[in-house]
Amino acid sequence: MRKRRGGQFINLDRMLLHSVPIAEGWNHFIGNVRQQLSLDPKLRELGMCGVAVLNGAEYEFFHHAPPFLKAGGTQAQVDAMRHLGEDDFDPTPFSLLERDVLELTLQMTRTIQVNSELMKRLQVALGNTVLVELVTVIAAYNMVSRFLIALDIHPEDQAPKA
Repeated sequence: MRKRRGGQFINLDRMLLHSVPIAEGWNHFIGNVRQQLSLDPKLRELGMCGVAVLNGAEYEFFHHAPPFLKAGGTQAQVDAMRHLGEDDFDPTPFSLLERDVLELTLQMTRTIQVNSELMKRLQVALGNTVLVELVTVIAAYNMVSRFLIALDIHPEDQAPKA
């Protein structure tokens, strides 16, 4: 865990380490989700940030907005994401594919059921492997956000390095 974090523990790690088996399994699974997928990093981080906003997990957004920007996202997209799921959400900063990723994130997070037409569009755009990876990222980060919120884990004092 420390190696994956560049020698540093973050508040999430400190909480996970109350149970070594959980920390080890989490680190392996989330490490693969973050670093071993063929999914475009921008789409990965878009899904993660979307989950964070929808679930009110500021910690998660704090840690994933910088990598989203590093992967090619824009500040306008970050600002717009803050309103995902609200009436005033403005999708114009996002491509059609990114809008579909955000819609998938919204449906998986809010209702769990996903519209079949949306899944068909994403399957055509991404292919089976990448679609499975995207769904897994969204599902995994719903788990992360629920853990963070239930245990009242807050962002560190300084913004993470991208």
